[in-house]
Amino acid sequence: MREARRGVITKEMESVARTERLSPEFVRGEIAKGQLIIPANVNHKNLRPIGIGVATTCKINANIGNSSLKSDIKEELKKLDTAIKYGADAVMDLSTGTEINDIRAAVIEHSTAPVGTVPIYQAIELVENVEDLTLDQMFGVIEEQARQGVDFMTVHAGLLRKHIPLACKRTTGIVSRGGSLMGKWMMKNEKENPFYEHYDRLLDICEKYDVSLSLGDGLRPGSLADASDAAQFAELATLGELTKKAWARDVQVMIEGPGHIPFNEIEMNVKKEIELCHGAPFYVLGPVITDIAAGYDHIASAIGATMAAYHGVSMLCYVTPKEHLGLPEEDDVRQGVIAHKIAAHAADVARGRKGARDRDDAMARARYEFNWTKQFELALDPDRAREYHKQSNPDNNGSQITSHESRVTSHCSMCGPKYCAMKTSKETLDIDRTK
Repeated sequence: MREARRGVITKEMESVARTERLSPEFVRGEIAKGQLIIPANVNHKNLRPIGIGVATTCKINANIGNSSLKSDIKEELKKLDTAIKYGADAVMDLSTGTEINDIRAAVIEHSTAPVGTVPIYQAIELVENVEDLTLDQMFGVIEEQARQGVDFMTVHAGLLRKHIPLACKRTTGIVSRGGSLMGKWMMKNEKENPFYEHYDRLLDICEKYDVSLSLGDGLRPGSLADASDAAQFAELATLGELTKKAWARDVQVMIEGPGHIPFNEIEMNVKKEIELCHGAPFYVLGPVITDIAAGYDHIASAIGATMAAYHGVSMLCYVTPKEHLGLPEEDDVRQGVIAHKIAAHAADVARGRKGARDRDDAMARARYEFNWTKQFELALDPDRAREYHKQSNPDNNGSQITSHESRVTSHCSMCGPKYCAMKTSKETLDIDRTK
């Protein structure tokens, strides 16, 4: 951000400009204004920079990480590889338990995508009770993670003591893990949020390592009953205040958002964030548009995410089918990524972004030509497309044909030769052309 304000175009800005089909000068200008960020820690050596902002294509983040009860480094690297393979633009390591440092180091080393964390998850491992955490312990963890190469950090600096009574009336209380931990720390110690009171100390670390701040929504609603309430918007207003303070220090910022939100309130929520947080990029979890989709929350989330991205959200945090039910495994990561890539892409098409529909048009041509190999190449999940096509197309011996044996046919795989609409259409149009 400092370089952008000096008029300097960095190699990261040039890279983002090429990817996004934008001019380097435009990218520089958006970063200078705070409306575009490039999370890129100076110590993340194999990073492929991405731009997160309303002027760029909508990005998606995939959460990985072990729990204190399940998973290990090998499993988390599998999740990382799966997330990136299927299109995640960023990943967050939300590991808890005893192997946090080692898992994070491995993730940063292997990830070409920006890596984010929530430092309070590691800090809590240093003490028996959260209220025993000291300032030095909290900021020590943040600096340690920054030194390792974390590109963006979620810090719940906007949740203040005066906001907590507002959450007492809620159906589901404080559902953010980091938010609930900070809330308990404040109430037990009868002190203000240490990240708010000592915000300059946080910015010092961000400046030193070029860490982007993801200002956390500790009071995001965890149910439709709590959506768009006084607690949520009081914290959002504080995040707007903290955004300006970060910008004064040339620290890049994005704002985290809800949460569980009824479909009809999504547009209002996005516009309110843009207003209160001065156009800083908005990064939302979903939003999930119903509370009763257990096992299918990736779908409920993708529906809300499409609407949010259409109205100006810059990055979507995926939700997996395991949301509310358990720790996501490798296939859950895949399903969550694909669902939210669909949402992001649909919004990019709807917003008329340059080149966004090229892939759709190529797919349409491939379908009309019955070119299955091309269709597989263009699909967001080529592996699943091949799998389903193979299941539907047995050869004469009853065995399943391979993708290489079905590059081009004369009819679609769903209807068969007699009922294929595209085949019939081709024949009809050919008759018309001869007349």
